[in-house]
Amino acid sequence: MRTRVLRLLRRPWTAAVAAVALVVSVLVAMPASGAAAAACRVDYGVDAWAGGYTARVRITNLGPAVSDWRLTWTYTGDQQVTSAWNATVTQTGASVVAVDAGWNGAVSTGGTAEFGLQGTWRSADPAPDDFALNGTSCGDGGTPTATPTTSPTAPPTTPPTTPPPTTPPPAAECGDAVICSGFEDQAGPEPSGDWRFTAPDCQGTGTAAVDSAVSHAGGRSLRVDGRAGYCNHAFVAHTADLSSVGPVMYVRMWVRHTTALPTSHVTFVSMPDSAQGGRALRVGGQNGALQWNRESDDATLPAQSPAGVALSRPLPTDGWQCLRFAIDTSAAGLDTWLGDEQVPGLHADGVPTQDVDQQWLTRGTAPRPTALRLGWESYATGDDTVWFDDVAVGSAPIGC
Repeated sequence: MRTRVLRLLRRPWTAAVAAVALVVSVLVAMPASGAAAAACRVDYGVDAWAGGYTARVRITNLGPAVSDWRLTWTYTGDQQVTSAWNATVTQTGASVVAVDAGWNGAVSTGGTAEFGLQGTWRSADPAPDDFALNGTSCGDGGTPTATPTTSPTAPPTTPPTTPPPTTPPPAAECGDAVICSGFEDQAGPEPSGDWRFTAPDCQGTGTAAVDSAVSHAGGRSLRVDGRAGYCNHAFVAHTADLSSVGPVMYVRMWVRHTTALPTSHVTFVSMPDSAQGGRALRVGGQNGALQWNRESDDATLPAQSPAGVALSRPLPTDGWQCLRFAIDTSAAGLDTWLGDEQVPGLHADGVPTQDVDQQWLTRGTAPRPTALRLGWESYATGDDTVWFDDVAVGSAPIGC
């Protein structure tokens, strides 16, 4: 007998936007009299909101080992895939095909592969239930199991476990990165050598110092005591010229915050951008979640609508967090990872997506950062003490 279980959980986001979490797990098993073993299981976890969704897909191979994989399914609603990570995903009508990224193609018996995607919908977004792996159905019977879901306003408990699509998982070592600093060469309490204190626009009571009591690794880190108010800029800039790093610039840093990101706009990473005439490309927060901000026109990534903010993530406090991003200096591409999770709302791929990057892409010029500044800049409320450690910038992916 054929049985399927679909669990639907609803969680409020705002009065105007409802956030919906869906998970379906489909297991195929052959009859006892059959000679073949079970083929596959697919866990399809969705964070959905009015008009959009992200899905985390995990394939468990219950058959013979494979060297590459191709997962297919059919949407019965009006979902449209707009982007994906850790797989190449294409859609024709209602039919969807996901192909491995190369480095994650080999899956042993009992092994798993994971990828994610983002999309839109208008009237209906039921979870698919006709998955097939390399042409073998994953939905011909068996007893489905449910997997836990998370609210779209919090980091998922089962995020993608691999870094950017189409590239091998990067190593944590700096390699030949232009910047590779754990601040261990800092001898005194004041930033020195390749690191210099700066207040780009105006200086107030914010301070920066080398901290020998708190560190991610080694014995030192950079500590910035940020203060609220527009003229309290306090940054430490590296002297390296980054204008030739690329064509994709990869940045990795470990960050530790004391206070949750506020509702008002704050910045803790500022990069002078020659594409903006020297104005800054900024990483910070607003409405309690991580965001990118462009100083020249104040554009944000993601858009600061409830749906857009739900696609970002808060920056956890009182613990070290690995923050990574990739800036395509030859196109409008931009990616951001918190740990090994690619943040859907902090992804720009050149194709405008509502509530994500349609505002960001109004400026057609690709960014060209020339320097790196770490610190604190508030535009209203928002005191914070933040530490930075193990900072790296280079032309190749750098892992956590």
